[in-house]
Amino acid sequence: MSKRPALLVLVRHAESARNQAKKGSVYFADDAARQVVRGVPDHLIDLTADGHKQAEQTGHAIRERFGVFDYVYTSGYARTVQTAEGILGAYTSQERDSMRVRTNIFVRERDPGFAYDMTTAEAEAAFPWLNEYWHTFGGFMARPPGGESLADVTGRVHTFLDTLFRDRPGQKIMVVTHGGTLRCFRFLLERWGYQQAQRWPEGQTPANCGVTTYRVAASGEQLELEDYNRVYWTVGSASDGI
Repeated sequence: MSKRPALLVLVRHAESARNQAKKGSVYFADDAARQVVRGVPDHLIDLTADGHKQAEQTGHAIRERFGVFDYVYTSGYARTVQTAEGILGAYTSQERDSMRVRTNIFVRERDPGFAYDMTTAEAEAAFPWLNEYWHTFGGFMARPPGGESLADVTGRVHTFLDTLFRDRPGQKIMVVTHGGTLRCFRFLLERWGYQQAQRWPEGQTPANCGVTTYRVAASGEQLELEDYNRVYWTVGSASDGI
């Protein structure tokens, strides 16, 4: 008997307003760049118009490839909820009724900390030691001031996976989550070392609505990577960041 879900599909959320404003940078370039989303907490950031289209196009591909899921999880953040809604829009009402949609706080994005709404110049002025600290500890262990490291997030993801392994053996699961959280899933499921987890390899930053697939091994003991970051949409632009 399988001790793992039969299928685990991880989807990064579609393009968000914050992705669009930051254009892949860690901080905002300037005050003009952040005005659209300034003061909006991370969990309330919406998708862009292109993001909604990305989710809809991805939904048709997911339905054709994987069929109906037993459970669909989101982080509860607006951008993951809206992405899941766009994906599930490709299914018939009867199919949607058969899938259980749940929120799980353990798969939320890392807490970005005090520099969340800062420009590059503001962050460098407020935390002049940060670049050296980040260089010393690396992108997996270092914590943004007031925030979480990816190692912290991995602890949450571990708890989520333990719950899946206990409660969802043999089932088909989709999780709509965030870019940083996806790295934590890969760290655990693929048994990465700390050095491998420091940064995404060149060209492997997860795309908006990138689809990563794991299937249970013949032994039923572990999930194996089938493919990573497959993109099915043709509108908008893939964005880095959360």
